Amino acid sequence: MIRRRDFLKWTGSATAAVCLGGLMQGKPTAAQQGSRPNVIFIFADDYGIGGVRCYGSHRFKTPSLDALAETGMRFEYCFSMPLCAPSRAVCMTGRYPFRTGVVDNDSGSRAHPDKELCIAKVLKQAGYATAVAGKWRQLSYFTTRQDAQRWGFDEFLIWGVDIGQGKGSRYWDPDFNMNGQPLSNAQGKYGPDVLYEFVVDFIRRHQDQPFFVYYPMVLIHGPILRTPDSAAAGADHYADNIAYLDKLVGKLVSELDRMNICEKTLIVFTGDNGCTLQASGTKGGSSGGTVNGRAIDGAKGSMKEGGSRVPLIVSWKGTTPSGQVSKDLVDFSDFFPTFAELADAKLPADVTIDGHSFAPQLKGGRGKPRQWIFVQLDQQWYVRDVRWKLNQAGELFDMKDAPFREILTQADSPEAQAALANLQAAIDALRPPNDRRTQDRKRTTESAASATGKRKKQN
Repeated sequence: MIRRRDFLKWTGSATAAVCLGGLMQGKPTAAQQGSRPNVIFIFADDYGIGGVRCYGSHRFKTPSLDALAETGMRFEYCFSMPLCAPSRAVCMTGRYPFRTGVVDNDSGSRAHPDKELCIAKVLKQAGYATAVAGKWRQLSYFTTRQDAQRWGFDEFLIWGVDIGQGKGSRYWDPDFNMNGQPLSNAQGKYGPDVLYEFVVDFIRRHQDQPFFVYYPMVLIHGPILRTPDSAAAGADHYADNIAYLDKLVGKLVSELDRMNICEKTLIVFTGDNGCTLQASGTKGGSSGGTVNGRAIDGAKGSMKEGGSRVPLIVSWKGTTPSGQVSKDLVDFSDFFPTFAELADAKLPADVTIDGHSFAPQLKGGRGKPRQWIFVQLDQQWYVRDVRWKLNQAGELFDMKDAPFREILTQADSPEAQAALANLQAAIDALRPPNDRRTQDRKRTTESAASATGKRKKQN
């Protein structure tokens, strides 16, 4: 990962300074306007691969998402962080949790717009109209229009920020902040519908210029309530919520088609972490759903596969290869440089961006796929390639049967030893906290230095 635009720019500092003034200034040229796609980034809540039919789920029907995958690309190996706030911070900044400090759901406020650069601001500087609609919550410092501008958003309708009404409902009678004011006339309305209508209205008003819409849907996070389509009694409200999420995605694609802008609009769909245990449909257990009839190992909040393995479906009509399934590795830091490259926006010169652009793959090219992904929750983390996984305790796992199980290994084969060396080299470059091997080396060095000092004193 060498090229600044596409890959990790390693500065040697885990707390690299953010230079907010290094972005491209001025309006883009007419040629740039014509070649750059609109970007709609749809971010479902608590939605891993166990909830999507085209990933092998048999319990849930997702015809709209399946159709989106058939007209675009589906990525098999996309990894979020295991919880909401770290995932959203990584997406918005392109930086891993140990850099921003957002390592769990209680530390989201550390991602302050004065310290961290948001992808919306990069695209805004490149001439995009920008909006956010949905759940912001843990990433705070977002109440007024001025706050929105600091993050890079022109307009917003968000849930979970206190503007005098508290942090009320995201579903029925929603408690939303619309451009700095409490949403009026919300009684009796269903929050996901209100957010959808805001998104469509924004797109209609900006369809003649490039736009970026960050759409972090509130579905399907708990509480799991009835939807407008739920039966009066006896309904499986969890399945209803997934069905409604899928319906809204389908409606949005249909609206884009009616506006005749599908061919210049990139639609990206993913989830912020794995499914909850409710996806398994049984009480107890530890599965975040099933794939092809087998239980996924782990769920939301887990450092196992089910905590972070999420769907990634990308469609750009006429550009992305139709029906292609990619086995390239993607993690949540990659959206930042990918969107910036497609928008022909400059990345800041003095910020460590961990992401690796996969824009070439979206255009049908091979690109230069990343060799490993990184996942962190609090002081736990792992680095993983397609076959192997190394965690902060120095444990190596064979992931050949993922997402169903991970096999602890002693690295007693040449293949495992090579994988261990490669993954450890990645960790040595990143230098996240709590690396047992790094700590062991540090203790060994300190012990050696102490022994040398004692000998000198004795001499």
